[in-house]
Amino acid sequence: MTVADPLSAISDGDYTDNVYSGKQEHRAQVCAILEKEDYIPNHLIDKQVGWFYDVLGLDDMYFMLENPATVAGHITSLYGAQLSNINKAGPVRITFDSRHESGAVFIHNSVPGISKTEGPHFEQMIDAEYLDISVPQNAYRVESYRSRGKVSKSLDASLRTYFVNVCDFVNPSPEGDAVRDISQVSDRTFLAKATPHVLDLYSAVIDKVLSRTGPVIVSDELPNGGYRLVLGYRQRSTQGFYSAMSDLYHYYHMYSSRKYVEQFSNGVTIISLYLDLARNLAVGSETGSSVTSSSTSPLLSPAALPPASLEEGVGQIMKEASLLFCIPNTPFQTQFKTGELSVQEAVYAYAGWIFAQHFLNRLGSEYATLVEILDPTDATDVEVLAKLKKRLRQETFTRELILDILLRHRELVKDLYAHFAHVHHVSVDVASGSTLADRLKTNLHVSLSMTRLQDKPPLTSEELLLKIARVTTNVNEATVMRALLDFNEHVLKTNFYQLTKVALSFRMDPGFLPAIEYPVKPYGLLLVIGSEFRGFHVRFQDVARGGIRIVRSRNAEAFSINQRALFDENYSLASTQHRKNKDIPEGGSKGTILLNLDAQDRPFAAFEKYVDAILDLLLTGESPGIKNRLVDRLGRNEILFFGPDEGTAGYMDWASQHARKRGAPFWKAFTTGKSQSLGGIPHDTYGMTTRSVHQYVLGLIRQLGLDESACSKFQTGGPDGDLGSNEVKISHDRTTAIVDGSGVLYDPQGIDREELTRLADARQMIQHFDTAKLGPEGFRVLVDDFQVTLPDGTLVQDGLSFRNTFHLNRMAAADFFVPCGGRPESIDINNVGQLFEDDGTTRFKYVVEGANLFFTQDARLRLEKAGVHLFKDASANKGGVTSSSLEVLAALSLTDDAFSRLMCKQEDGSLPVFYQEYVADVQAAIEANAAREFECLWNESKATGKPKSVLSDELSVAIVELRKSLEDTNLWDNVPLRRLIMHEALPARLLREIGLDTILERVPLNYLKAIFGAFLASHFVYEYGTTPSQFAFFEFMSRYYAKAEKTEV
Repeated sequence: MTVADPLSAISDGDYTDNVYSGKQEHRAQVCAILEKEDYIPNHLIDKQVGWFYDVLGLDDMYFMLENPATVAGHITSLYGAQLSNINKAGPVRITFDSRHESGAVFIHNSVPGISKTEGPHFEQMIDAEYLDISVPQNAYRVESYRSRGKVSKSLDASLRTYFVNVCDFVNPSPEGDAVRDISQVSDRTFLAKATPHVLDLYSAVIDKVLSRTGPVIVSDELPNGGYRLVLGYRQRSTQGFYSAMSDLYHYYHMYSSRKYVEQFSNGVTIISLYLDLARNLAVGSETGSSVTSSSTSPLLSPAALPPASLEEGVGQIMKEASLLFCIPNTPFQTQFKTGELSVQEAVYAYAGWIFAQHFLNRLGSEYATLVEILDPTDATDVEVLAKLKKRLRQETFTRELILDILLRHRELVKDLYAHFAHVHHVSVDVASGSTLADRLKTNLHVSLSMTRLQDKPPLTSEELLLKIARVTTNVNEATVMRALLDFNEHVLKTNFYQLTKVALSFRMDPGFLPAIEYPVKPYGLLLVIGSEFRGFHVRFQDVARGGIRIVRSRNAEAFSINQRALFDENYSLASTQHRKNKDIPEGGSKGTILLNLDAQDRPFAAFEKYVDAILDLLLTGESPGIKNRLVDRLGRNEILFFGPDEGTAGYMDWASQHARKRGAPFWKAFTTGKSQSLGGIPHDTYGMTTRSVHQYVLGLIRQLGLDESACSKFQTGGPDGDLGSNEVKISHDRTTAIVDGSGVLYDPQGIDREELTRLADARQMIQHFDTAKLGPEGFRVLVDDFQVTLPDGTLVQDGLSFRNTFHLNRMAAADFFVPCGGRPESIDINNVGQLFEDDGTTRFKYVVEGANLFFTQDARLRLEKAGVHLFKDASANKGGVTSSSLEVLAALSLTDDAFSRLMCKQEDGSLPVFYQEYVADVQAAIEANAAREFECLWNESKATGKPKSVLSDELSVAIVELRKSLEDTNLWDNVPLRRLIMHEALPARLLREIGLDTILERVPLNYLKAIFGAFLASHFVYEYGTTPSQFAFFEFMSRYYAKAEKTEV
């Protein structure tokens, strides 16, 4: 018996047989119809009908569902097919397709153990039209049977029937204990047919499915010698899985006599397959003609030999089922169906295809020459290079071209897969020098394809390079195939061979990234591939944190654009985050999830799989048969910290709790942006980001002697958002215009502050503003408005266009411009000129960039050159990252019980006193860090004349590089100094609660060292600037050494 889940073995109990009591009467009516139609000679009718009812072996359900006229038509069609097969050579196909409001019936001729590559693909149809879309409110169950007899003596095939019916649940909306009660969540037809043994089995499977993210897979041997394979998973968590499983067991020379798909109103799907070895592969094919194997894989020979036993074959299917669950369909599906590629090879090719799309070095020597010629410090030159790079990537290697090359070089794909498998598929070390076959035989519990192995070892990297050069016919082909070899050589860890998984994840060594395109090499890179998405995670330091964003596409063109830009955007966002994180121990990171075009409505499913697949790489597998240890070429444990970003703000609680369920010791700190009930510190509630942004406003007011109440301000991002609402509440200026998602609100005399504050408190857009409180020159234009005349007589044709371009409108003029929302690069080199008046003066005197990437760097520099005091996003809006960092620190420092008691909202809705005081410490740290950076930028700009936008980057680089340099010193080993720095760096309230020694004991060492280095580096650079004297650091540290000697901490 093979069991891939700790469920008890499946009992011998089964579904009750379908028995049609009216079968004889039904038969008589069919005979009468055939006699009347006269298509079949009368003397043959009884023989044909008798064969159809008694010999062919169709399940009684067919006769129960189909009326006599339909059955008569099927018999006539089969008779015609038999005549056709006698009179002409070639394949004969028999297909019936009958659909009705509550389901469908499909029938086709089928040879056991062979996947169809031509003609109607009923199983794919059933997946797409019924199973993939099933949800508790509208679900479909399937019963499928293979006829026991052949279609005819001359046609070596049986009939496969599929009966699809809409579910009728006992309890369509279960709650509480009913969610796990199979008598409540089942379809009524299933309950009537299932034996107590099947109910017990399915109930156990349901419990497991509801407790994990991935599929549950169990099997057992039946009394007749066959095997039953049961697969449970959550509805809509995969696509095309039913048909893909057929291709998988066909690959291993098996067929199913019957199979069932049951749906449950708690969101669970269960597939049951009744499997046996095919006996007629040497003479049969999908249409009744002969078939032979054409596979010559150096590692796998899929059709050459069946498994040594049915048990062995089923065991292998169970190992590979989760691979299909992750990626049920690929562009290499036809090659998998025909046996040219194994499932592993096909999925590997798909992963390599995606890798090549993003990482082929397509820029060439001409681009490198341009990089050398153009000035990297000139913003215009940099933007030209960026646009050229985007165009070259778009036009050189398309997805279609890469795919075509991989399909043409399938033998190379097999060689490259064998090279990949040689490293990653074995989780137990064996003697060096042994062949891959020896290693697999030594570790059958993780074998790839058991007896389908050859003794010779895979090709080495050098041998593969030579073969690629020999086999490919042009530079493009060689470049694509070498990209797959790059992929192999830089994968450090993968869950590809994990027994249960929901998506594929690869921890990559970023060394393959060309320096010409990515001048700063990331510390770590993750590639994640699921059935709904592809995604990346990039970080620039071991201890790093950043948000995870969902990238959506409105149409195929948008998807193509997003796909091409995905990694570059991810890299840039992580790099920006790294500069922004200069004050905190975590470096910068960012994750992106690009939804497939057909999965735009499943962002949470994609996020779940993305997180779970990454956890596979972070956690050591300790559940044999479910999660085993992976081959680890990295050689050390890693921790990642995730935060909310576009499209994922509501998912952080789930991710934290899922990490806890998976046994991650860092689960409390795994995500920030959690709800207060889980110890999160919501940025919007406490205005964390705004506190940093506003320090730059206050700094300008202080340095220039301004009166805030007399200053006018233009703001993008309305009172409904985090930054926008808190900017309204924290500021005391005269706001003249606000642009948000609903439209434009304008009043040159100043928008009524009391009404604005009301909206900010309620988190409502300006569409809810009481326009009676606007001045005579004020107006509100909403995005749905058309033909609006403004007080000055201007005609606004449509509100949407007016809103989208108002930040470039002459009316959008003020002393301060504080972007608190808006699209990246809203102002670039092409439109920044619209912010200037005819006399060359700018519409804004001061800009504090709260929204990320609102300006491009060249636009910032042009404004600064014109005299605008501008502080860019990486400096201004870092309050949120500081808050999240200190949220992580509390989670790492406190035990689970203490964290629940001190940091989580209590059952009565109250917040612990410790929590409130800790939040006050966080707010103070944000304001202090922002004030220090403002003063440093102001003084450096005044002393050097450099633009603050440039200095901001230089400041970040100086701190980050110094922090990295400090890691290689022995400063941490000086215990008195260590204790002093940590005491000053850590929040006072946390120190009072548990003490420094406890924190040093509980928090991971690499995180403690990161706190130590970040504190020293940021404080030094803020005090001495970006170009200190060679003795400055000695002078700086001397103060701490002296203090450490005098102070006992």
